[in-house]
Amino acid sequence: MESPCPRPFLKWAGGKSQLLPQFERFYPREPIERYIEPFLGSGAVFFHVKARLAPKAAILCDNNQELIKTFQAVKTDVQGVIRALSLHKQRHSPEYYRVMRTQPADDIVTCAARLIYLNKTCFNGLYRVNSRGIFNVPMGRYANPAILDEDGLREANRQLRGVRLSTRDFRSLPKIAKRGDFIYLDPPYYPISDTSYFTSYTPNSFDDEDHWDLSQVYRRLCDAGCYVMLSNSYNPFVEGLYWRFRKDVQIHRVPARRSINSRVDRRGHVSELVIVNYPIPER
Repeated sequence: MESPCPRPFLKWAGGKSQLLPQFERFYPREPIERYIEPFLGSGAVFFHVKARLAPKAAILCDNNQELIKTFQAVKTDVQGVIRALSLHKQRHSPEYYRVMRTQPADDIVTCAARLIYLNKTCFNGLYRVNSRGIFNVPMGRYANPAILDEDGLREANRQLRGVRLSTRDFRSLPKIAKRGDFIYLDPPYYPISDTSYFTSYTPNSFDDEDHWDLSQVYRRLCDAGCYVMLSNSYNPFVEGLYWRFRKDVQIHRVPARRSINSRVDRRGHVSELVIVNYPIPER
């Protein structure tokens, strides 16, 4: 019997919860000792991989320091996070939300509770900061936002035990990767339209040069003997970056649903790329 897969405690732009059933067929078939994910986001794929493949170790990274602090707090002091979130839930109002957007955090528990609170009450769960690193997403229109999910946080705490968390740029991956690692790369997606550019999760956006650098890292991870899986939007630029390695990779297209857009009529089904460097059995 398959282990249950916990739901992420954050909603994240580009989160993969809806794609997990499709992604599962792209996971390696060999036993996995260690899983690495350098673009953590909501952690949906990590929770799913842990439930399905049961790796003995995991390294989760992101260059969003607030995000990593939040996961660290849920891992080390989930009860403190729950207590702080209960206060946010009691005090929630438009005025309180505006104050919390610019409220600095003194420690990782305060940081985690603030980020989760903003994530659950802001527009569409979008994380976005301005050039000064200040969260600037307006409040969403929710009658009863799910600010505190005690059961979900406690389950995340259990799943994160023994996991290494760090703020790390993806370019440093070849320094820690070793043969047999399963590495999932989920960068900020390349925009497919002017209204789909949601890459500013940190003060520095993810541009064409970053996507090029990531393709070079992908190549180095392949050479190191890692199992590498990457997802991105379907477009000629990204496909071209990995088409250069076509003798060593498989490029697949999967249908996905985009739900974060300021215009409802521009949400809907699109194609995404899944690129792996190991064989995928025919269905």
